[in-house]
Amino acid sequence: MRRGALALLLALLLPLPVLGQEEDSAEVAAVAARQLRDAAAMMAQAEGAENRLAVLTDTVRAYEDGLALMRDTLRRVAVEKARLQSELDADREGIAKLLGVLQSIGQAPEPVLMLNPSGPLDTIRAGMLLSDVTPALQAKAEGLRAKVRRLAEIEATQGQAADTLRQGLADVQKARADLAAAAADRTELPRAYTEDPVATALLMASAESLESFAEGLGQTVDQEIATPPDEATARKGTLPLPVEGTILRRPDEPDAGGVARPGIVVATEPRALVAVPVTSTLRFRGPLLDYGTVAILEPAPGTLFVLAGLAEVYGDAGEILPEGAPLGLMGGETPDADAILTGTPQAGDAARTESLYLEVRDAGEPVDPGTWFRLD
Repeated sequence: MRRGALALLLALLLPLPVLGQEEDSAEVAAVAARQLRDAAAMMAQAEGAENRLAVLTDTVRAYEDGLALMRDTLRRVAVEKARLQSELDADREGIAKLLGVLQSIGQAPEPVLMLNPSGPLDTIRAGMLLSDVTPALQAKAEGLRAKVRRLAEIEATQGQAADTLRQGLADVQKARADLAAAAADRTELPRAYTEDPVATALLMASAESLESFAEGLGQTVDQEIATPPDEATARKGTLPLPVEGTILRRPDEPDAGGVARPGIVVATEPRALVAVPVTSTLRFRGPLLDYGTVAILEPAPGTLFVLAGLAEVYGDAGEILPEGAPLGLMGGETPDADAILTGTPQAGDAARTESLYLEVRDAGEPVDPGTWFRLD
């Protein structure tokens, strides 16, 4: 054998790149599927349950968690599949060269293969090198088989995840509709006061700012009924945010238009569930100025939590909402399964396309929301 052909053969038999050591996507997909199955079981249990609203609230949260994990799984799978396919494509040229060398060896007469023009010593050396070819070929073939097998597993995971995703998206839509209906039907909530709807309408029409509207909220009370409990003051600085998301802007950070506000902006996923962070009186719900749909909570005397940017708000002014109760849903449209599967699945902040504005006012003045909420 010529030295050039032997050198080329040995070069082609260098070890293949080691397969990625990322967390097994199939296991993550199985966890997401299990979460969605648990959510479906919870939704079935909600039918006829005495605490139907609470069960449906937990169901929507479970669906949101499961779907978020499933979308992240599909992203991981897509990235892993693209990487593996790229490696296999890169190997094709080397495989073609390897087959060419092996074919040329097979066509040479056996006596010629056993001779070396440099003498017996080089013939022995060549034989020793050739003895290494067989295990190297076997390792190369095993590596390729492993890659092909892994690619088939990834494609199977994609198919199973896609079916689970479609069912989960359909189920969460029903769960949200059931939640809205249950929230509208609840009658057991205690009331702090009854609302004067005429005074509220006049205030909405005359208010020129959020500050002036908040100052005039006292005019909307028709009759005081009860003093709501103050569970918030003792927990200042530890309250959870009312929605799952990422802080997009902090107090007084200007937006793209240069407008700075004293509250925070939280990026959320479309149709995300917004919950009551601590037992509070619902002081207002409805469209307000340029804030969109607004909900104003009073967790403690003289303190207001202003939440703006919701698409739906549950409850009536004057009701005392317990901690964890559903307050409403964010806007936007959840992408359907085909859009998620045919596009590049978004991860983390990229999937959070909606914005919730949260402002805290104490004694009529805006304060840093961090004095009440955990912002870490």
